[in-house]
Amino acid sequence: MSERCGLVAIVGAPNAGKSTLVNALVGQKVAIVSPKAQTTRTRLMGVAIEGEAQIMLVDTPGIFEPRRRLDRAMVQAAWGGATDADLIALIVDAKAGLGPKVMSIVEGLKSRPEPKLLVLNKVDVAAKDKLLVHAQRLTKALPFEAVFMVSATTGDGVADLKRALAQRVPEGPWHFPEDQVSDITDRMLAAEVTREQLYLQLHAELPYASAVETEQYKERTDGSVEIHQQILVARPTQRAIVLGKGGAQIKAIGERARKEIADQLGRKVHLYLHVKVKPDWDEDRGLYRDIGLEWVE
Repeated sequence: MSERCGLVAIVGAPNAGKSTLVNALVGQKVAIVSPKAQTTRTRLMGVAIEGEAQIMLVDTPGIFEPRRRLDRAMVQAAWGGATDADLIALIVDAKAGLGPKVMSIVEGLKSRPEPKLLVLNKVDVAAKDKLLVHAQRLTKALPFEAVFMVSATTGDGVADLKRALAQRVPEGPWHFPEDQVSDITDRMLAAEVTREQLYLQLHAELPYASAVETEQYKERTDGSVEIHQQILVARPTQRAIVLGKGGAQIKAIGERARKEIADQLGRKVHLYLHVKVKPDWDEDRGLYRDIGLEWVE
């Protein structure tokens, strides 16, 4: 068998479970996952291997109605992620059903020439009688090559989907070494992990008005890494939330983030966090470059 390699764009409404699915296909964590919608901001890519095929997964930010500049940049990255694709996989939250967000993405996909697969996700928690109804309605709106019913959380149906993706990517040499699972830099990964902890630990208290910047990333002579990060928030009240009483909250965020970064990098990590109030942080061009987004006017 000859080698195959191709790019699969993972598209879908916020909270459809795209990042969880990418992680399940790769077989390890490469994308940040949180119960909050819109946590993926950049074209995080996971690399999955199935037999002789290397599948490059572009995990696009949830496509939604953009209001702020950051939203517009995220949407541009999402559609940009789908431009060079060999295949598009539309991920739909089968439990939430087909709202206007899903249908507007379907409309946006109609003009795209790439073959498309429909993936109904979260089937473990969805009403079984609705699955077929959703599938029929979507395939009527758009001619999908195939429909898959999966649960990214339990792994149900993921192997079948992975085989189907492997069969459909074109013949060609692999783009990445066998042991590389993502194109994200260690510096960006460290910022993503800390941002994930902010979401997981603060939930509704901290809206999307936060970003994490890796200011310094230094290799120490003993093989460990020293990382200095700044958490940017828009208001002093948000800074107080992140710090917590007597600094307890930021300590907890830092401890978990440090442990996860160390696990991901396979080395000891010294993590230093500080919180800065910057009212218009999402208007900073440099920050966009750091988190891998294009600046949009």
